[in-house]
Amino acid sequence: MENLLAHFLSQGVPVGEVNEIMEAFKFKKLGKGDYFVEEGKTSKQIAFVSKGMFQYFYAKDGKEITTYVSGANAFLASLLSFFRQQPSKEYIRALSDAEIWTLHFNDLDKLRKTNQAFRTFYIGALESLAVGMDETRSNLIILTAEERYATMVKHEPALIQQIPLQYLASILAVTPRHLSRIRRNFC
Repeated sequence: MENLLAHFLSQGVPVGEVNEIMEAFKFKKLGKGDYFVEEGKTSKQIAFVSKGMFQYFYAKDGKEITTYVSGANAFLASLLSFFRQQPSKEYIRALSDAEIWTLHFNDLDKLRKTNQAFRTFYIGALESLAVGMDETRSNLIILTAEERYATMVKHEPALIQQIPLQYLASILAVTPRHLSRIRRNFC
């Protein structure tokens, strides 16, 4: 809970208003391999990761296509499924034993309407998310695989060390063999 509290306080949520927000979150443990979201099921929760690592992926033609890996002190959500309340097209799976703080869709909706500090936090988080998604999309189009890898090393060095090679390759849209060459040549 301390990580979640610290996160809200670091984002400018006043101490006096953070208690109502914290009360809406529920603690949950997941084991390695457990799913937070599954394809075909509607996501009813978002979560803050206190401990653990999660893989976002799609299943296509019997293969997993990893799009993102998230670690501690980050929010976890199948955005399309959660915000539209429709069946998910992706999976989110724990890559390690994990501890998360979940927020149900109805509780988020209530906080958005009744808590000004949460609403301000929420808008900022959505703006940050939109910018990150746009940057990722443009990086896939504009940057070479080597440049995408260098960007990840610069912005997420700890995460790069923890992500299994096959997932990192999928995120970068290269084969594991090509990623090995990139890493070997990286200065």
